[in-house]
Amino acid sequence: MSTTQQGKKKKKYNWAPYLLILPSLVYLAVFFAWPMVRGLTLAVWNDEANLTLQAEASQDSDVAGKLPQGTAVTILDQQGNQVPVDEIDESNLQKEIWYQVVGIGTDGAPISGWVPESRIRVREENDAGTPTGGSVRTKLGSDADPLTTLYTAENEASEIVGQLEARTEVSIEGVTVLEVWYLINGAEEGGAAVEGWAPSRYIQVFDDEVNGRIDRGNSGALTSEYIQKMVNDRFFLPALGTTLLLMVLIIPIQFVLAIIMALVIQANLKGSGFFLYVFAIPLAASDLAVGIVWFSIFTTNGYLNTILQGLGIIDAPITYLSAETRYWIVIAIVLAEVWRATSIVMVIVVSGLQAISSEVLEAAELFGAGLWQRLRHVILPLLKPSLQVALILRTILALQVFAVVVALSGGDIVTVLARETYRQYYDLRNLNVAASFAGFILIISMFSAVFYLRTIRTQEEAQA
Repeated sequence: MSTTQQGKKKKKYNWAPYLLILPSLVYLAVFFAWPMVRGLTLAVWNDEANLTLQAEASQDSDVAGKLPQGTAVTILDQQGNQVPVDEIDESNLQKEIWYQVVGIGTDGAPISGWVPESRIRVREENDAGTPTGGSVRTKLGSDADPLTTLYTAENEASEIVGQLEARTEVSIEGVTVLEVWYLINGAEEGGAAVEGWAPSRYIQVFDDEVNGRIDRGNSGALTSEYIQKMVNDRFFLPALGTTLLLMVLIIPIQFVLAIIMALVIQANLKGSGFFLYVFAIPLAASDLAVGIVWFSIFTTNGYLNTILQGLGIIDAPITYLSAETRYWIVIAIVLAEVWRATSIVMVIVVSGLQAISSEVLEAAELFGAGLWQRLRHVILPLLKPSLQVALILRTILALQVFAVVVALSGGDIVTVLARETYRQYYDLRNLNVAASFAGFILIISMFSAVFYLRTIRTQEEAQA
């Protein structure tokens, strides 16, 4: 086969790398990208920001305008419209029920027509609970018209069929559920007046039945309302301050201890394997379990007071975890987090140390470098990739501190951003504000990751 023929032969494409990476892409899309986008959307998007008004009392009519949620409106008129079966149980929906009845009219002839539910007393129902028979209610009041009017349609504006006397027996041939629509008038954000029809489910009518407000809308819009609520929340600044304080205190302490622990293990001293097991013990404990353990240490009748009293250092138990001793709560949280998560940093540092060639360390020692010089000029520079990972991971974990804080302070005396996210979501049911807190934590995490990647770089990365 000639070279030209070989060149013309179609090259076989290698799909194997793409097939191998596909599960990872699916995982990231389903469990990371979509939840993140959804959470950020909740923080900046109001699904009920605006109410669309119709030119007529029908969803199919032309749009007359839009009014923002919370706008004060005037009720000009109302009308009943048939509501779909799947929307009958919609919240805030005001219903009108009409019966199609057959009875003997005032002229003695049978008549059939529609009448409001309020005018019929139901006396018979079928097995499904649907009314089948009843009688005309008596109107109260000396000046009230004793007759009940029947209409050709489920609307008092339709043509009148006839009238029935009170207590007349009727058979119920049909039932229709209507939703009340209001003709309202209100002002847009620019001040222009808008008039149109809207379903009752979106309108809060006041007691005078003339004035009301837009309770919720049926179309969304971008908003900063939830972020403003987050920032103006009275716990936001304390939670942010405590979270940043914990980061400043915990991360340096953990890195110093983790490097020391890693060097002890890497030195291959006698019993270094035992040290590794001891250092790794906290990895088996959950956040809440760690919080409970340290609560048992710092509580009034805990281990710390018992030991101090046994040694004669104090005469009476000291109250550490209270509103008057907030600094002790912070100290307890720092100690608990350092004990719990230092092992994670240590594992990353140990893996980084194992990647450093022993020949490099031996050469440094041969040229007279002491332990501190080797650590500063050789080990730490070569550990930068591992330190990047450890710093990013530990910062994210510090921003997510939650269970330990709740166990040691109840989450009220000392609070953090993660605790406030939970409070907004679970206690207050403010999903959008909770999403704002979660998005704020995400933004801090991303900025800190970029900061570490830009500041802690190897020489090759700096020159690139």
